[in-house]
Amino acid sequence: MSKALIHINQLAKKYKDSDYFAVNPLRLSIQKNEIFGLIGPNGAGKTTLISMLCGLVKPTAGTIEIKELNYRKNKNKIQNIIGVVPQEYALYPTLTAFENLMYFGAMYGLKGENFKNKIKESLKRLGLTRFTNKKIKTFSGGMKRRVNLIAGTLHNPEILFLDEPTVGVDVQSKNVIIQHLKQLNKEGSTIVYTSHHMLEAEDFCTDVAIIDDGNIIARGHPTELIKSVKMASNLEEVYLNLTGGELRDYA
Repeated sequence: MSKALIHINQLAKKYKDSDYFAVNPLRLSIQKNEIFGLIGPNGAGKTTLISMLCGLVKPTAGTIEIKELNYRKNKNKIQNIIGVVPQEYALYPTLTAFENLMYFGAMYGLKGENFKNKIKESLKRLGLTRFTNKKIKTFSGGMKRRVNLIAGTLHNPEILFLDEPTVGVDVQSKNVIIQHLKQLNKEGSTIVYTSHHMLEAEDFCTDVAIIDDGNIIARGHPTELIKSVKMASNLEEVYLNLTGGELRDYA
């Protein structure tokens, strides 16, 4: 097997004043061109793990290597090759969609006519052309989610991290987002994302890890995971079999 694009070793996170580790020491490798899904109950450690992988949260222990670069020594180099789309909207409500994307692209050093054309093409792909010059504060949740996605991918990242990219959107928006992500993957972006949508992950991902209580309890292609659990016919049934049916409310 070729060298992993992303490799973590004994990666762990314990938040200040917490009695428990949000993520227990983990080993994990992700290959180039994968669509890697991280699924699990509320509070299982999904967002903490993906936040450490994209440099937003500092680990308590362990190491992260991306393209054989270590975060501690090469943070700037790594940030130039990754894209991050957070669950919360990272947009300015009083600016238009186009103005927001110009601003975020400039942060990556993008400029000129080619960059403007890239924005227009991305807005077209995601069905937002006629809203190009409308202020973000007038957008629906699904529209904001799509602009948020464009903002994180304008610089053609080699690796794209997404935290719940389809949460709270209508079926049409979800479909457009997933098709756009599949196209980005075809164009060379490795995708790492979290989701609560089991059927979405089953159809979308080439590799899935189920995380619970900060531990990865299963890993593989969705089809392999379904075959590994007796009587399971889909990924949701695998998930419930492995994590149980108890509610996972937390505050």
